[in-house]
Amino acid sequence: MKIIIFAGGVGTRFWPISRRKFPKQFQKIFNGQSTLELTWQRIAPYFGTENIYLQLTPEFKNLALKELPELKRNHVIIEPERRNNGPAVCLALQKLIQANQSGPVAILWADHLMDQPQEFVKHLKTAEKLIQENPNRFIFLAEQPRFANDNLGWIHVGEKVGRIGKCDYFKFLGWQYKPQPAVCRKMFKSGEYFWNPGYFITSIKFLNDQFQKLAPEMCQSVKNDYAHTPKISFDQAIIERLDLSNAVILKTNLGWSDPGTLYAFKEARQQSPDDNVTQGRVFNLNSKDCLVYNFEDKKLLATVGLAGQVVVNTKDALIVVPKDKVKQITELLEKLEQAGLEKYL
Repeated sequence: MKIIIFAGGVGTRFWPISRRKFPKQFQKIFNGQSTLELTWQRIAPYFGTENIYLQLTPEFKNLALKELPELKRNHVIIEPERRNNGPAVCLALQKLIQANQSGPVAILWADHLMDQPQEFVKHLKTAEKLIQENPNRFIFLAEQPRFANDNLGWIHVGEKVGRIGKCDYFKFLGWQYKPQPAVCRKMFKSGEYFWNPGYFITSIKFLNDQFQKLAPEMCQSVKNDYAHTPKISFDQAIIERLDLSNAVILKTNLGWSDPGTLYAFKEARQQSPDDNVTQGRVFNLNSKDCLVYNFEDKKLLATVGLAGQVVVNTKDALIVVPKDKVKQITELLEKLEQAGLEKYL
């Protein structure tokens, strides 16, 4: 099976840890490793470096090769510029076809965390077998939810439709993207909805057929004029328009998390909701449910009586933001750029 890891994002909602020139997937903030390194370590020993491709934008190529010395240079797919992940997946697919690759393919992301990497490999191997049995379908992984997270997409899991080896697989019933809090709580309690990590497995030919059928103009634009390809997500371009009556789901319990925002990062590392997650020279007094990160060795960062706050101090920027406002960091960066403060981005 071929595996494509996408690592071209800049992590705007992770500022000021993530920067344009050094985004979060390269930051060694997870026990001294980056999420890109952790992603590679999960899969390379089991699928082989000859089957793994990495896609990113040109400015990150050297960073990636430095972090992943085993990565084959001709397996680095350069996305000329960011046009969202619809064109990105299309470009990666075209590169595989040009290299005469065929068979199953898995789409993975470079900025996720998980506690059970062996389980992840097991489910990827199972999905590979399912695609070998029937190349004309999609396999989705659905993560057992730990709480009612309304910042994630959810998958509606139906009845069991089969078993391969020791793994059951289930009917796909639909999506629910970032539901309202009350709806999310009901979904969580129902036991029928799982988190959507965004991983899918299909065959190279079937995926290419869907692109040619559903987004032929985008395919041509990606091939001939990538810079002017309309920005569109893969979900909007393909998944939401695809006939998924034949799709199946593998349930997982990986301890998975997507630290897409600073508070999501806190949720991924906490033991309980009231925990403070800290790094560096930090002292908290009567504070709870906070992320407090200090990247300055000679400075003490102290908090008193804070609740539900994100505090990150770096050498050139400090942010303090309530946990329910972290999504506004993207807007903040736009304002900083308009104010001529690009050097901090």
